[in-house]
Amino acid sequence: MLNQPLMEKLMAMRWQGMVEGLKSQEQDRAARGLDKSVVRALAKDSAWVRNHENIFVIGPCGVGKSFLASALAQKACRDGHSALYLRAAALLRDLALARADGSLRHLLARLSRIDVLVIDDWAMTPLNESERREVWEICEDRYQTRSTVLTSQLPVSRWHEQIVDPTIADGILDRLVHNAHRIELRGESMRKNRNPPRDQSQQ
Repeated sequence: MLNQPLMEKLMAMRWQGMVEGLKSQEQDRAARGLDKSVVRALAKDSAWVRNHENIFVIGPCGVGKSFLASALAQKACRDGHSALYLRAAALLRDLALARADGSLRHLLARLSRIDVLVIDDWAMTPLNESERREVWEICEDRYQTRSTVLTSQLPVSRWHEQIVDPTIADGILDRLVHNAHRIELRGESMRKNRNPPRDQSQQ
């Protein structure tokens, strides 16, 4: 099962076997620090989903974090699992709206049933009191029963400060970190490489 944002992201990538495409980009992959053995192991039969393990994809802006997270989610769908892709800002907005209209319990229950929850751009801004309590509930509901994929520009060591409350931060990270695969990417933004600045002299 693919949700609409994930479907649109995958369609924009033209469904060209994204995991296989990652495997074929030898020079680019090496430059970004992407270990093909790790990707191959995770993508092989999506065992990480059956084992209720998480994945963190860490790195600077534009190095392919969302691409890789979506590729793994797509492969999980091909292996029979459901997936939901949300940008962190959209998730927090949805939680706030659900809190306001009384549908929060329904939204949290829905999130708890998704096999693979992809949260893109996690920990970009500090969480307020309501947000961190609801994120804790999501993590608690999914702990050892579902898998979560987080992409972030911040290293895991900085996530604690973005959650703000030390006790809740401990609870959230305890449920996320200990059974997580970490993929750390590096390099310059691929968007920059795709869109080089125009030579003013040629204008």
